[in-house]
Amino acid sequence: MGILKLFVTASLALLSPSASALLAFPGAEGFGRNAVGGRTGSVYHVTNLNDSGAGSFRDAVSTSNRIVVFDVGGTIKIATRIAVSKNIYIAGQTAPGDGITIYGNGMSFSNANDAIVRYVRFRMGKGGDSGKDGITIAEGSNMIFDHVSAAWGRDETFSINGAVHNVTVQNTIIGQGLETHSCGGLMQSDYGISLFRNLYIDNKTRNPKVKGMNDFQNNVVYNWGGGGAYIAGDSAGQSYANVINNYFISGPSTSVSAFTRGNTNFHGYISENYYDGDGDGTLNGSPLCAQTSCYSEMDIQQTRFVYPGPERLMAASDAVTYVLNNVGANFPVRDEVDKGLVAEVRSFGKKGELISDENASSLSLETSVGGAAATDTDGDGIPDAWEDAHGLDSHDASDAMKISSSGYANVEVYLNSLVPSS
Repeated sequence: MGILKLFVTASLALLSPSASALLAFPGAEGFGRNAVGGRTGSVYHVTNLNDSGAGSFRDAVSTSNRIVVFDVGGTIKIATRIAVSKNIYIAGQTAPGDGITIYGNGMSFSNANDAIVRYVRFRMGKGGDSGKDGITIAEGSNMIFDHVSAAWGRDETFSINGAVHNVTVQNTIIGQGLETHSCGGLMQSDYGISLFRNLYIDNKTRNPKVKGMNDFQNNVVYNWGGGGAYIAGDSAGQSYANVINNYFISGPSTSVSAFTRGNTNFHGYISENYYDGDGDGTLNGSPLCAQTSCYSEMDIQQTRFVYPGPERLMAASDAVTYVLNNVGANFPVRDEVDKGLVAEVRSFGKKGELISDENASSLSLETSVGGAAATDTDGDGIPDAWEDAHGLDSHDASDAMKISSSGYANVEVYLNSLVPSS
């Protein structure tokens, strides 16, 4: 084991971002916490719900080094997949009304280095490309996804698989992958993936499937199907994972145990993971035994891998409360789909479904209210009222991208002020 620990420590020193570097935003954690986004670029306004063209979301993410703000809320229906460029900050928290949803096909963040994505709903649906993921990352580095709602993937719903370095997915819903595959997603990288306070729900399998260097803490997994919840490698490749203070809750579709397909190549530090399997409508699970019989024959470690973990680690039961109150694109509001998913979990075993078509689901997409953006005279992404209150010039667009004393561009300071930092 000494050689194993030495290897992981050396790899972490080479690959991890600096602990002293500026966080992507206050509250950013894990391997992807130092993503830069569009801090040295320009502001782009999404001004319509069109699939393409000037002012569209597709156009916004097509060119590198942009902070993308939304002057409109509602649902953007996309016919073909969207590939995101490098150094993009998608600031969904700026969308008025009920927020912003991207629906109808999938997203690729492959090579979208230094992406920051916050408060957006990505819902692929049956009309998306067959065999493709709702969100996919095959290569790239330094990305963070925070308060994202991902659903209805044709293959995987949110998948990271390949030469991908330093990614965090936190406070995010990954749910209702469409059958026949119905997968939460692969989380497979030798270079660092952090998964904190997420909700995996109504996926038949891969909730998630983990391989490589992974940190899985304070997540909730609900109503997995026959393919299993947490898949521990199932591979000849080596894996080094923390699995700490998570809660696994059986639902109506659950027929197998929480951990499956592990082997001795999967080196896992496990601690205080709870399982509630009785489906009685009450959260009353118990800790999984610290033995291979509960963790599918993985190579159980006695010492936690020293990865950049969450600032505040909650007890598993407290994580359930936190996740249900906060997960997903819940600003400016949590939409009806996400409300329905959270309500399923709150039934603690009584409700939940695996689906093959989002339109046949009891939680099918509804039209959201768009709302009106605040007045922004100079078009710099910061409303006049906020600029006036914070000593900026609402008639000078150049001040938005100036770096403040905090290290963030002024427009980022505004974006950070809209939502909680934890």
